[in-house]
Amino acid sequence: MTPLQSLVACGTKLWLDSVDPDEIAFNRSQGATGATSNPIIIADLISSGRFDDRLRALLREERDDTAVAWRMTDYLVRQAQAVFEPVWRKTEGDDGWVSFEVDPLIEDPAAALSVEEKKRRYIEEGLRWSAGQTNRLIKVPATEGGLAALEELVAAGVSVNVTLLFTDRQYTLAREACWRGLQRCPQAVRVKTVYSIFVSRIDVYTEKYCPQLSPAAQGQVGIVNAKLLWRKNKAFWADKGLKLHHEIVFASTGVKKPGDPPWKYVEAFAGDDIQTNPPATNRAVHQSGLLFTRKIDELPPQEILDEIAARVDPTHLENVLMSEGIAKFADPHKALLQLIAHKREKLT
Repeated sequence: MTPLQSLVACGTKLWLDSVDPDEIAFNRSQGATGATSNPIIIADLISSGRFDDRLRALLREERDDTAVAWRMTDYLVRQAQAVFEPVWRKTEGDDGWVSFEVDPLIEDPAAALSVEEKKRRYIEEGLRWSAGQTNRLIKVPATEGGLAALEELVAAGVSVNVTLLFTDRQYTLAREACWRGLQRCPQAVRVKTVYSIFVSRIDVYTEKYCPQLSPAAQGQVGIVNAKLLWRKNKAFWADKGLKLHHEIVFASTGVKKPGDPPWKYVEAFAGDDIQTNPPATNRAVHQSGLLFTRKIDELPPQEILDEIAARVDPTHLENVLMSEGIAKFADPHKALLQLIAHKREKLT
């Protein structure tokens, strides 16, 4: 049994934070059952030159670079969906999903859209890009506009991946909106909702803003936060009688601190729900020689939990990380559009 296979064997649903066909083939061979995408991933694949023939054809058909970017994204996500669709069918829709990120420029501060307009755009985009799809999750950020759109999207039968989640407040608002939508949805039995809790970014935040944390607590806040939300999520859905599992996705699982083992977060969350790991993280895990066992239930001693609760301000954390997250959301899509324009000059 390989390290990644042992992770799956202990109960983790292993997803890949990439739609690179080569990485998907390798990870699928190790037991991966889903994938996620974003503009950085799409741009990296286009930059590689491996898809120039497909891109050249699209550039001939489309004069609008934005349209080309979305058609390439749709194509690459569809290719990944085809790999995981057998899993989706075998699990009757409980696994085998690929996430599709809707227009990040909805959150571009330069656009200055109202919350109501953002809500309208998210609903419109979610319905558009989910239409006719089986195993595609629509990725919606936990911003004011994104949260406002969730109930209507889920009520319309759209399966969602709520992303950019850092705090209990955001998670609770997202889950409650999805639950209201599920209660209104005629085909709720087929709708999946997942909640992507970002982990390593929280530990980067505490290094900068919470230097008073003890060495035992520093570097554990992202793990503790995600595990507590996982417990809360399990408890909420336990008595709802739904066919599909509505799960936590442990996201941002690539380590940021030099010296941390690449599998720090992978090991911590082993045993339940979903991990979406970068290709480099999964490669490092594969080469580690480790065999993983269930750790998801384990928390640090109570005095560490009390210290984290006392010294980490969730409101400030959310404000800082959401501000950074929105920039990381919109800027890569702008870079993708610039890349398409450059490719147009080069390939046509």
